Amino acid sequence: MLAAEADGIRVAVQDGAGGSALIAREALAGWVRAQPTTTRWIWADSADIVPLLLHAGVRVPLAVDLRLVHRILRQARAADGLPVALAPGSVWDEPVAEPVSDVGPTLFETVRPGIGLDEVIAEHQRQQETLAKVGDNGKLRLLCHAESIGGLVAQELNHTGVPFDIDIHDQQLRRLLGDPDRWGGRPTQMEARVVEIREILAAPDLNPDSAPALVQALRRAGLEVESTRQWELDKIDHPVIEPLLAYKKLARLHSANGWAWMGTWVRDGRFRSDWMAGGVVTGRWASRGGGALQLPRQIRSAVRAEPGWKLVVADAAQLEPRVLAAMSADQAMATACRGTDLYQGLVDQGVIDTREHAKIAVLAAMYGSTSGEAGALLPRLSRAYPRAMGTVETAARTGQGGGRVTTWLGRTSPVPPQGFDDSEQGRRAARDWGRFTRNFVVQGTAAEWALCWLGDLRRRLWDIADEQGARPELVYFLHDEVMVHSPDGCTAQVAEAVRSAATRAGQLLFGDSGVEFALTVAEVDSYDAAK
Repeated sequence: MLAAEADGIRVAVQDGAGGSALIAREALAGWVRAQPTTTRWIWADSADIVPLLLHAGVRVPLAVDLRLVHRILRQARAADGLPVALAPGSVWDEPVAEPVSDVGPTLFETVRPGIGLDEVIAEHQRQQETLAKVGDNGKLRLLCHAESIGGLVAQELNHTGVPFDIDIHDQQLRRLLGDPDRWGGRPTQMEARVVEIREILAAPDLNPDSAPALVQALRRAGLEVESTRQWELDKIDHPVIEPLLAYKKLARLHSANGWAWMGTWVRDGRFRSDWMAGGVVTGRWASRGGGALQLPRQIRSAVRAEPGWKLVVADAAQLEPRVLAAMSADQAMATACRGTDLYQGLVDQGVIDTREHAKIAVLAAMYGSTSGEAGALLPRLSRAYPRAMGTVETAARTGQGGGRVTTWLGRTSPVPPQGFDDSEQGRRAARDWGRFTRNFVVQGTAAEWALCWLGDLRRRLWDIADEQGARPELVYFLHDEVMVHSPDGCTAQVAEAVRSAATRAGQLLFGDSGVEFALTVAEVDSYDAAK
């Protein structure tokens, strides 16, 4: 067991009964490297320890991340009344603070609640006692294990980074935005649009980045608008709309992924975000800074393999509907999942008339849309797939009644933020929460599948290397998509590893469900070519 302290890393073997030792931070990697490969590592938070190891070229295959596991067990319905749930509020329940550095966590500078070795030992004992008493055939234990591996992967992604060509990105920005202003003002193409907008609206001092000022200028021009949102502007026929929408699009790119973004988040030829495993209540990952969850198409050409390497990009096709079919054991829907296009499978079964309608209906089922075209299509799904539809309907009713729902492995939804009464506001709040719990069981279970996929792929990649000893590196993960930076000679092995890991994840969670978790896999030089 390891605990990060101000003057080093406190280490205990087994339960600490034999005492502990303080190891200097700079000596930790060497000490870990000398331990048997079967060593089971236990620590409070992978973010405290793993960066120290990776900086010295040391990776560990397995570890228990007590903070991530605590978060799961503290909320899990299956663990109600057990040691972790009964423990009083403590440092384990405190959120992790933002990184000190504005460019992500540095090697030693993280602001985290201090957790000593005695607390690490006590928390691990509570967690083991809890898991031993949970009667769920090992599901919650599997989730805790997968979440801990996810904590390792997140730190490895932070360390490795996404290959990124700053020259290509600069060229793309100049093509779209124009030349940057040396004094920090708007690039030339953006400024040209501003001039055009001001001339059309006869507003020479207008700042189009100010929503109130822009609304006033539009109203003075005779346009009755309430906001500057695109859906409202799209309805208006006026010469200012085209340059205004063009400007807003350029401004978003400049703000989110412009030169300032590149200077902050791209270092040493890699885009480096700060990944947080389990950062969302459903178990999905989050990212602190850099917009890693939303890499727009305009910049994907700059995500580029290094010479002699390729990007292997894999995307799980329609993951959430396939997960719903598997967790509900709906064999008719499982049959529709065969192949890479589930929506076309619904059409081929005669359930829905067109692929577009099939997509609308399935998304409505998972997200609770009941009006318009979606509402008219839902009864067809209910007749064809009663078990799948029953699963999400039951989750929605539970949420509307103020209850909690669980994912396949046992992650549990939060308690509703407020009580529901018979007022219109209360009924609306209940319906909204029912839509949340409806999706929680599907999105959360999909996140569990993705964790198992990611963890198994990580293990498989360790066994791959080219003739020179170069190894593929996992560089990006987004819900249902992974990217591996692979030596040219290993891409076929990597693609097979990605597919095999997806199959294994489905078997690990659902056994022989009959659901095919299909992937699209592309071997490309740049990310934009994968889509």
